[in-house]
Amino acid sequence: MPTETLDITITDIEYLRHGDAPLMMRLFRPAAAGPHPVVLDLHGGAWNNSDLTSCQARGEYLAAAGIAAAAIDFRHAADGYPTSLIDINFAVRWLKANAAQYDLDPARIGITGQSSGGHLAMLTAMRPNDARYGVLPLAGDATVRCVGMTWPVINPISRYNHAKRGRANGDAWVGNIPERHDTYWGTQAAMTEGNPMLALERGETLETPPALWMQGRPDIVHDYRDPDSPLDLNEPERFAANYRKAGGDIEIVYIDNEGRGGDSSHEPITAFFRKNL
Repeated sequence: MPTETLDITITDIEYLRHGDAPLMMRLFRPAAAGPHPVVLDLHGGAWNNSDLTSCQARGEYLAAAGIAAAAIDFRHAADGYPTSLIDINFAVRWLKANAAQYDLDPARIGITGQSSGGHLAMLTAMRPNDARYGVLPLAGDATVRCVGMTWPVINPISRYNHAKRGRANGDAWVGNIPERHDTYWGTQAAMTEGNPMLALERGETLETPPALWMQGRPDIVHDYRDPDSPLDLNEPERFAANYRKAGGDIEIVYIDNEGRGGDSSHEPITAFFRKNL
């Protein structure tokens, strides 16, 4: 049932079911009449933790600014790669197929995600027609108009090795990051294949819609130099250089890491989607 919150409407919807396990979507919509552009929002958690509730503040902010947001749960953790991409690809097509019912514009769909969700957002945007990701039947395509990422784990194998080096040094930030990578990805080969950074460097044929990378500083977890890279750049600049080389338009916006989850990140993301949707 929809819930009215100030000038927005919030509706929880079962968009997909695997056996007896429902997957939910929380749809945040402006109260004004549409059809509204809509942004699919993917939570982080190193491909293992969290759920759609962690997208609440961003969804409310976007909807109050006139842009609908659809935060979703998807398979992750021990379900393994590429189950998340399968569910997300389906969710893009579901939004297009059901746009009229929810006063959305099927031609104006973007995607966003935080941390590992940013990785999933970019991989979805780059590979909308990948047969592995589009295996669930539903008419339509999974292309998106633009992708906005907040401190994404853009290069899973690089971050895995980065965390293992940090652990060897006794760095507290590492926690159980390597184990979470192992649980979801299973193999280092999978971390290398399902990898937006390396897909660009391999010269794959990819979609490169307009993109934004929001990055807090300092942030050793997401903003570091990969010693295996031939480029003397931290991961955000390395990705941006590769993306532009492939013909894409991308901007990096740096903010203070201390308050990165609030308006300092919501405002640039909202401006980006207003421009591109």
